[in-house]
Amino acid sequence: MKEQVFISSVQKEFAEERQALAAYIREDELLKLFFAPYLFEEVAATGHSPGTVYLEEVKNSAIYLGLLGADYGYEDTAGISPTEREFDAAQKNATVCWIFIKGNSAFKCHPKETAFIEKVGTRVSRKRFTNLDDLKTELYRSCILYLKQSGQITSDEFDSSINEKAKLGAISEEALTDFVRSARLKRNFPLKETDSIVKVLTHLNLFRQGQLTNSALLVFGQKPQFYFPSATIKCAHFHGIEVAKPIPDYKEFGGTVFQMADNAVDFVLSKISLSTGDRRNSNQVETLYEVPRAVISEGIINAVAHRDYYSKGSIQVSVFKDRIEIENPGSLPKELDISQLREPHSSYPYNPLLANCMFLIGAIERYGTGIPEMYALTAERGLKAPEFEDNKTFSVTIWRPSADTDHDTDHDTDHDTDHDGFYIEIRDLPKRLLWIMDGEMSRNQLMAKLELKHNPTFRANYLDPATESGWVEMTIPDKPKSKKQQYRLTQAGRIEKSKIAHEY
Repeated sequence: MKEQVFISSVQKEFAEERQALAAYIREDELLKLFFAPYLFEEVAATGHSPGTVYLEEVKNSAIYLGLLGADYGYEDTAGISPTEREFDAAQKNATVCWIFIKGNSAFKCHPKETAFIEKVGTRVSRKRFTNLDDLKTELYRSCILYLKQSGQITSDEFDSSINEKAKLGAISEEALTDFVRSARLKRNFPLKETDSIVKVLTHLNLFRQGQLTNSALLVFGQKPQFYFPSATIKCAHFHGIEVAKPIPDYKEFGGTVFQMADNAVDFVLSKISLSTGDRRNSNQVETLYEVPRAVISEGIINAVAHRDYYSKGSIQVSVFKDRIEIENPGSLPKELDISQLREPHSSYPYNPLLANCMFLIGAIERYGTGIPEMYALTAERGLKAPEFEDNKTFSVTIWRPSADTDHDTDHDTDHDTDHDGFYIEIRDLPKRLLWIMDGEMSRNQLMAKLELKHNPTFRANYLDPATESGWVEMTIPDKPKSKKQQYRLTQAGRIEKSKIAHEY
């Protein structure tokens, strides 16, 4: 049975594109075997209202294909267009959504269309096109990817390949529940935390023919490295600007893709300078890493999403005195070259199923905009622009302040005067924790203040040493695992905190 593709748009604005896409699907030798387009204008008149017919056909379709442009179109009594109604119905029904936007980001749209495009962008990935040939190319790519992911045509891609060794018990229910909770909050994910593992994985195209795909194990596996030993991130810290012994710190992180990425980012944050306000004007202390966390996170998450998992190599993150290098065993897709990375561009993830999961929980904010955001954030902070290289492996170099200035990021100087106001640099990790503490705070509040994501790293590097030094104590010591547990400074901690401004 063919999959119905519901083509949704402002009919007048996209009259040519609608007819062309329907004809393309019906005439292509491969696509016509699997897909059947639905156009409202081709349906004979009935006694039912058009709105009722629209929404019923969306429910009957496997794929919602939305074309968005300058016009918002006809508005019903509630001020909502049929296109937006259809998109909402598709989302509610957990229908696969393909969105194609005409023009670039500077394209002038009706205000309601602009708001609709922004709404769509928070929920599903989008592709832009400038002409009909572009649109057909993107449609074909989406169709082939859908057929591979649904197992209707064979694929030797790691991402969607079935792992014959793994059983359903290899999936962590806790990881899956956490994912659904986060995806519902970030992207209005249509499934619920109470839905079965099979239902959620099937919806994500991670469970086919009663078996798990490789990406299911990377995203939700209890022990992903049991199946993929090289799927790790190796992190090293060097004192100088070259790889040389002794290595002050080296860690190799495993776990799910989310765990290893968060752990690697936290590793880097622990090795770079943190400047923090001195509470002169407010009890709320601003913290400022010398390189924005978002830049480091984007570089590492990009490596995780796009690496070649067939390779026996691991992702490597190296922190030097003047730079941070992130290298992965992968390469740019053939559709892109490095010169295009500065501007928003279409995304062609090496592992689309894995990348989609990262998008759904907000690890990837918007497809094709992550690297331009790295350029923007580093420019805003006055840092050298990141440098990318695609030669056997794909790498990015993120430059620290000392790459361009006399500012020593190993903290030989006491104060950082590059920022507005008075800031102090705190190099000792437990003391960073003391300085940002204000009254009684939960573990999540403390981690958020330090922009940390991985609980084991936070405990090992910050909380446990501060507690063992007698600086921090639990508010409910007899129930250490209580959900109401918070932390506060001891008398010794308050004394130590008072010394920090003078020490640094």
